[in-house]
Amino acid sequence: MNLYQTVAYDEVLLRDGTIKLHGPAAFEGMRKAGRLAAEILDALVDQVEPGITTGALDDIVREMTIAGGAVPATLGYRGYEHSCCVSINHVVCHGIPSDKTLKDGDIVNIDVTPLLDGWHGDTSRMYLVGDVPLKAKRLVDVTYECLMLGIEQAKPGARLGDIGAAIQHHAERQRYGVVREFCGHGVGRLFHDAPEVVHAARAGTGPELRPGMFFTIEPMINLGKPGVKLLEDGWTAVTRDRSLSAQFEHSIGITETGCEIFTASPKGLDKPPYS
Repeated sequence: MNLYQTVAYDEVLLRDGTIKLHGPAAFEGMRKAGRLAAEILDALVDQVEPGITTGALDDIVREMTIAGGAVPATLGYRGYEHSCCVSINHVVCHGIPSDKTLKDGDIVNIDVTPLLDGWHGDTSRMYLVGDVPLKAKRLVDVTYECLMLGIEQAKPGARLGDIGAAIQHHAERQRYGVVREFCGHGVGRLFHDAPEVVHAARAGTGPELRPGMFFTIEPMINLGKPGVKLLEDGWTAVTRDRSLSAQFEHSIGITETGCEIFTASPKGLDKPPYS
């Protein structure tokens, strides 16, 4: 089987293990979906504060997604009943919105994916709730640095492993743990597709990056050891040692000269503090 598949803009795609290569019209579709996703996260900056419930944040995400002409891709996905994921403190990813309230000192990741005109804009961002301890702020800063160092490696001719190697090197220099159980993924008309984008890897390994590839980079970095466990709800992943965890995610496309970040904040609010 050929590893790569050149696809048409409106082609019905299957998750068949091939890495899809997209054309200019698909880039435009991803720009629109990615911009809506980023605008939603921008709007949450003024909402994430002590006392708000994660369910209320989910309501805002759902309302903004629908108002933007899209639908939340997570709503109904494999039985998931919410429009985003809200992961607090030691929750690594896939935190389920509820009546739980945010507290002063929390760090929280909000992960949204509007599905707009058939394209998935998948992104997540960290927020600081009130007065956050310095060690937590430092973890958030380094996690964002890991994301951007990984994105720097995303260019034609590079290897997928170059992304994970850059992330792992930077995180482990700070004595942080890089989560292995979850990874980035191909994205576009399909929510999750090939390739898997691991965040701990050896440089020079993995598939070659080619123009037209769409995928997410979404490192999850723990203040302690890298191990995680899944709770009984089947979704929520937490650190085994109860240490803090942080994550940032962008959807990107490989271009002829580098890459395009589809989910960059229109307001420049890509990392906290957002004031």
